[in-house]
Amino acid sequence: MTARLLEGKVFAAKLREEAGQKAAELKEKYGITPGLAVIIVGENPASQVYVRNKHKACTELGFYSEGVEMPETTTREELLAEIDRLNKDEKIHGILVQLPLPKALQPYESEVLEAIDPLKDVDGFHPVNVGRLVTGQKALVPCTPHGCLRMLELADIPIEGANAVVIGRSNIVGKPMLHLLLGKNATVTICHSRTKNLAEVTRQADILVAAVGRPNFVTADMVKPGAAVIDVGINRIAPKKLVGDVDFESVKEVAGAITPVPGGVGLLTIAMLMQNTVEAARLQLEK
Repeated sequence: MTARLLEGKVFAAKLREEAGQKAAELKEKYGITPGLAVIIVGENPASQVYVRNKHKACTELGFYSEGVEMPETTTREELLAEIDRLNKDEKIHGILVQLPLPKALQPYESEVLEAIDPLKDVDGFHPVNVGRLVTGQKALVPCTPHGCLRMLELADIPIEGANAVVIGRSNIVGKPMLHLLLGKNATVTICHSRTKNLAEVTRQADILVAAVGRPNFVTADMVKPGAAVIDVGINRIAPKKLVGDVDFESVKEVAGAITPVPGGVGLLTIAMLMQNTVEAARLQLEK
């Protein structure tokens, strides 16, 4: 058996189309154009590529897009002042601070993210949004795990009643993934570096999400035959070679469905950012 391939570009296209339709409704009914501001501090080449891709996605969907470039020498006070300005700007519905910040600002990362208005927090990292997710309320949710959930739904992979295992407990993927799956009535186990008999646990999973940050960590003997395997990892093992947290070649012969790396979950992140920007505009309208 060779697994069904869950290609990110297919699902990303559907999610962008959804975001575009919702944005058109907001504009037609209320005269609102969703607006996204992305702050980038310093000259990290990878971050600059991400920012360009976000701007391109906004332009394609008819969103208002504002890029704020700040120098490497930006102080904590200057960055917080810029966030405050954008919090007050009615054209801006979503604010994203591109990480990582320069070394001098990294000690203030939590303070910077918490300075964003929770209703404009399209990354879903603010403690208010984390709390809303955990308690089952409307929330802006981190884009990558939310993209994984939407991929499962769009692929018609049953979630309700399924045994789901998440490997990794980061605040960005693992923990929100746990609560998203719980919210869809899956039975969820979260595993990490201290989990005993990991393979025994993962072999019980109908849905296995790997977000551990270790190349080819999940092997075929860790996967239940027919399981849906979602690989969130992106690991560079050579200058031009990326692999996931899942040993794709061996696992695809056991799994029922699997995401590739590259070309899988990563392609959904910007599409979900567009969804979050529309949702943020709607939440602010309701308020």
